[in-house]
Amino acid sequence: MFGRTKTNWVAMIFLSIGSLCILFPIYMAIMVSLKNPQELAQSVLGFPTQIHWGNFQQAMAVTHYFHTFLNSLFITFFAVVLTVLTHSMVAYAIARNMQKRFFRYLYNYFFAAMFVPFPILMLPLVRQMSHLGLADRVGLIILYIIYGISQNVFLYVGYLKSVPLELEEAALVDGANRWRIFWSVVFPLMAPMNATVAILTGLWAWNDFLLPLVMLSNPNQYTLPLVQYAFQSQYSTNYSLAFASYLLALLPMVIVYIFCQKWIVNNVTKGAIK
Repeated sequence: MFGRTKTNWVAMIFLSIGSLCILFPIYMAIMVSLKNPQELAQSVLGFPTQIHWGNFQQAMAVTHYFHTFLNSLFITFFAVVLTVLTHSMVAYAIARNMQKRFFRYLYNYFFAAMFVPFPILMLPLVRQMSHLGLADRVGLIILYIIYGISQNVFLYVGYLKSVPLELEEAALVDGANRWRIFWSVVFPLMAPMNATVAILTGLWAWNDFLLPLVMLSNPNQYTLPLVQYAFQSQYSTNYSLAFASYLLALLPMVIVYIFCQKWIVNNVTKGAIK
């Protein structure tokens, strides 16, 4: 009993420390965003003597919030949808043909690609996309799909190993072809892993700063993380407006999680158990 209680207390301590590490930056961002520069110079973490909601209005005006929000939504939506559709099909083809040498080599290639640092590939990829005339939102979406394929195929193949082959064999007996079997039988069974891949891809595409920075040259196509540069000048940074803008960029994902919390947790948990 004592050992179990001690273990629980240790777990609680680590969870509390982890929670503080997450909550403290959020608290700091809220406090900074509600102050003017004069109050911020006196105290960063203290409560503001007067709440300046105008910081959020000004941040939205400077960053053209709704326009950049739609840009981020467009890129994230298509990156997620196309990633789930294409990567699941690639993984299915590999998982059901692992006895063939080509597909084993292909799987090992994707597995090895996970260990290649992205900065090594970034500039050649961006240069190639520029030569193809895809240095825009479409090219950015393609890069998200391409670079995420190694990790996602690894996840999908591992999950597909737990899907019974008898279900597909029964569908074959009923006259269904491979295309019909995948979409009508296998793809619905992959819902937990689809949710996991969608969440990972969505968070990456929504919060990414580096790829939009090197891919998007047209300011009208900038995403929410990229427009944060608007608050940084050569000699100073307006931290109140910058942190207000950070919170505005974070808000959509928080709202999505609040309304989809049960579905996200259930599907990710099922994917982890599988």
